[in-house]
Amino acid sequence: MADDACLFLLPARHPLIGAPLAAVGELECRETPAVQGWLHAHGVSASSEFVRILPAETEAIIPEEAERLPVPLSPEETIRVQQACAPRSVTDIESELLDFRDTTRERESLVHRALTAGIPAPRIAQLTGLDPQEVGRLTQG
Repeated sequence: MADDACLFLLPARHPLIGAPLAAVGELECRETPAVQGWLHAHGVSASSEFVRILPAETEAIIPEEAERLPVPLSPEETIRVQQACAPRSVTDIESELLDFRDTTRERESLVHRALTAGIPAPRIAQLTGLDPQEVGRLTQG
């Protein structure tokens, strides 16, 4: 086995890249003294959202300031890491957009119910994070 992937600590406030180590399932390298020592040295657990993994061929996108550790993987583990890091399908994203549309429809109904219950529009805006003008538009609809 060669170094087939790279573990790294995602810097705070950095866009998510790679896959969380916990998302790829058990990896043999995870139990090695090198990985255990690296995690311990950085004060993180393997289940931390900031402990990420990328296939070696995409290592160039890891932020320069990120702590990193090259790790070997079996062929099966390499496939799992590649799949976990692959972009989501268009179908998945379209599904999320449909969910958002449904949430938006429910939001309008919720605002109307809140107004009917006597909650003032400014309070609705404060609780929902909606722009007060948006709440006003929803009350006219």
